[in-house]
Amino acid sequence: MVSLEELKIRLTPKLIEEIETHLPKGLSADKVKKIYEEVVKEYESAKVAPGESVGIISAESIGEPSTQMILRTFHLAGVAEMNVTTGLPRLIEILDGRKTIETPMMEIYLKEPYKSGKNIKELALQIKETRLGEIVKEFVIDLAEKAVSFIINEEKAKLIGVVPSVIMKAIEKSIKLPVKTSGKEYIVSVASKEGGVNEVYKLKEQLRTVFVAGIKNITQVLPVKRGNEFLIITGGTNLKAIMELEVVDTEKTTSNDIFEVADVLGIEATRATIINEIYKVIEGQGLSVDERHIMLVADMMTVDGSIKGITRYGIIGEKSSVLARASFETPIRHLINAALAGERDPLNSVIENVMINQIVPIGTGLPRIVMKPTEKK
Repeated sequence: MVSLEELKIRLTPKLIEEIETHLPKGLSADKVKKIYEEVVKEYESAKVAPGESVGIISAESIGEPSTQMILRTFHLAGVAEMNVTTGLPRLIEILDGRKTIETPMMEIYLKEPYKSGKNIKELALQIKETRLGEIVKEFVIDLAEKAVSFIINEEKAKLIGVVPSVIMKAIEKSIKLPVKTSGKEYIVSVASKEGGVNEVYKLKEQLRTVFVAGIKNITQVLPVKRGNEFLIITGGTNLKAIMELEVVDTEKTTSNDIFEVADVLGIEATRATIINEIYKVIEGQGLSVDERHIMLVADMMTVDGSIKGITRYGIIGEKSSVLARASFETPIRHLINAALAGERDPLNSVIENVMINQIVPIGTGLPRIVMKPTEKK
């Protein structure tokens, strides 16, 4: 009979921890052992057989449903004209490891009382990046004085919590020009009196884009209810600045920009983000892929501590096999460079063995039989 300790040796520490957490209290030793026997049985059957070509199976499993995405919608128009890149374009963005993505977004989870919906609209407006042009009633150009004057919309300024002194400081810091006030009017003059009409119009455009409040790069905010709690979905992302806010639940808040996640939270969080983002795209298209295939892709992209896209400059470019690199793209260049450097190819993988018509080292091709010839007397 196999003892409980022997059964535990056959499982991973994480599985044992999960079993112990969910075991009902007061179970007899026999019942606990029975549960462990069932888990071991399931665990052994779920293991991959030696020599199984997991890479090819993952490629097929992700590639087949992704071809169906081509015919589906590329953009999903949400409330407040918030576009979301979905489907195949988003999948390519993730797998290529692109640093600049089309629609960067965040899901900001909040602490009480905001997660219950209290004052969430006001908080969303305070998070959103606000430029001067958004809170000004109108800009007036005075060509004689070579100056631009404007009046602040006090209602909008009050909503985002901006006072006149903050506006004046923001203008002086951004365009390095003094601000005068006349009643409710703000006046900014061109630095040089010799400046022409173009200089005045240029100043007006500069004033329009002065950053006055909120968090930079957060261009849209959308409070939504998910389940029993409220959260804020944003267009644009600034994970570091958002994480510094006391009202934000830092354990659940996410960004869809994998490079930003790597900078702020590290490579393990990036791996989890890649898995979640790929899964979200596939699930959003009504398709199904086993999570383990996606995990293998995420592992390959982050295995050396940095993000490598599945491109000829990323993972493919770092393969040890010359023939494997040549089979992907730009074969002549790879072969010439390898010949000049005197590289050797050990022919350990699938592609290079297919190319030279040898048995592929997977499945039944993995074992090698060594025969000892009979010696002649």
